[in-house]
Amino acid sequence: MRILFVLCFLFSALVYAQDDALALDYYKNGHFEKALLEYTKLYEQAPSSIDYISKIISSHQELEQYDKAETFLLKLMDRVSYPPFMVELGYNYQLRNNLQQANFYYNKALTSLDEKPAYVSHIVRVFQSHSLVNEAVIAYEKVMGLKPEYNFHLQLAQLYGEQGNIEKMFSSYIVFAQTNPIALLNIKRAVSDFISENSENENNILFRKILLRKAQQEPDILWNDLLSWLFIQQNDFKKAFVQEKAIFNRQPESLDRIEELAAIALNKNEQEMAKEIYTFITITAQDLDVLLEAHYNLIQLETKQSTKENYDAIDAHYQALFTKFDTFSQTLKLQIAYAHFLAFHKNETKKATSFLEKALELPLSDKQQAEVKLELGDILVLQEKFNDALIYYTQIQRNVKNSIISQEARFKVAKASYYKGDFKWAESQLKILKASTSQLIANDALDLKLLITDNKYEDSLQLALKKYAKADLLSFQNRNDEAIALLTSILNEHKTEPIIPQALYKQAQLFEDKAQFEKAEANYNAIIANYSEGILIDDAYFKLAELYQYQLSQPEKAKALYEKIIFNHADSIYFVDARKRYRALRGDAIN
Repeated sequence: MRILFVLCFLFSALVYAQDDALALDYYKNGHFEKALLEYTKLYEQAPSSIDYISKIISSHQELEQYDKAETFLLKLMDRVSYPPFMVELGYNYQLRNNLQQANFYYNKALTSLDEKPAYVSHIVRVFQSHSLVNEAVIAYEKVMGLKPEYNFHLQLAQLYGEQGNIEKMFSSYIVFAQTNPIALLNIKRAVSDFISENSENENNILFRKILLRKAQQEPDILWNDLLSWLFIQQNDFKKAFVQEKAIFNRQPESLDRIEELAAIALNKNEQEMAKEIYTFITITAQDLDVLLEAHYNLIQLETKQSTKENYDAIDAHYQALFTKFDTFSQTLKLQIAYAHFLAFHKNETKKATSFLEKALELPLSDKQQAEVKLELGDILVLQEKFNDALIYYTQIQRNVKNSIISQEARFKVAKASYYKGDFKWAESQLKILKASTSQLIANDALDLKLLITDNKYEDSLQLALKKYAKADLLSFQNRNDEAIALLTSILNEHKTEPIIPQALYKQAQLFEDKAQFEKAEANYNAIIANYSEGILIDDAYFKLAELYQYQLSQPEKAKALYEKIIFNHADSIYFVDARKRYRALRGDAIN
């Protein structure tokens, strides 16, 4: 008997669920008469269901049966004292253009909060469902005045944003963040929709003023945090650094935030500011790893900014660091950087190789050994000793299987094969790497594979592709003038071959490295004018836009190019950045 009862219950539940799904399907598809019929049946079985009640009212209204909706609501209100029904009745009057009666019931619902403030969320939900934002705001403000312990600052902030009341929105977000620090990241994300990179943007100024006023009234690290974040959005790293130092002075146990700021400044190519921050870390840090990382980044910046005449001074700087910190496993990153400097900048490959071979004698983990061997392989590629380089890369794949560095080694195997003209073997390695767990390696592998595939069949001797690979190798060897010259010969001698846009693009990048921005501009424009259907068109648009924005001081031209990406290349990897920069150049308040 019990089993029979359970089976009957389950069958009834299944039928009920099917009816519910059928009613919802009718409602979603605009079949309101059928939906009304089904929801009426469901309501008879569950007369306390708010969802069924709402769907019945809405279906009547969609069918313009306002009298029936009113009758239904009045009967409900006689049976149940539930203030949100007053809002529904008011909205029913609003649909009939009887605003006087609509406001009467809205105010009646709001007045009910004096005695039943707990109903505020239910009442606001109905107001919001009918886009009655002003009334929803009044409800929350009223209850928070009655019950200061209630916290609806987040909800109010969102509603103020809908109203366009930006100052109140910012203030509410800030108060919410103060009482809920765990939500700070979400608050920043919400605020970011209303500010831009432009420090003179009205909303940026407003947000900054609110924070500074708060900082004066009640000092709190939170204000420094938010000010620093704002200045970073504006790319004003000097002011952000001031705030981060203020935070560090009050919480000196960690330099993590300052390290992160240095990394952001470096990524934004704010080299002088990055140097200032890393210098501060070298003076302040107590942790050896933090100290070494700062020194590493400083000497990398020094190398990047130096000419050959200053290489001996950089060499001396490395020696001073090794004298201070010694050459042991913790300084391995510096040691590899020094070997790279010797080989790729001073052309002292033998000395670099000996230095790294000595490093391999240290007690290193498998991963650390792989890092050393990766650099040794690169130095051999620099010397065009490709087969010897392949030995090191293969050892890495064998010793640290299924790791990112192993995949990087496989990519270098493919690149070395490509450099020496063995395109078939390079392709076989690149096919495997398309599924790399590292998105960067996967993207690089795909780009190189497309380059080979698109060009290897056009010429049985593959002369243009071999020349291009040689130019790529010259670039890797820091022989940029020779690379540019070889690319010019490709452009002159292989004018009808598909390698041309790739050669133009590669050469443009090399021109940029040499600060020959007008020449880079000409190359990008040549791609846009002559190869608009090719795979490099969005790359050319974006790089040229960056050139106009940051180097050639022609923001209007940059804006026009970002706009082309937004409207014509929505699938581009540059789409998000292009939209953000376009809106910043246009002066939008919202990012």
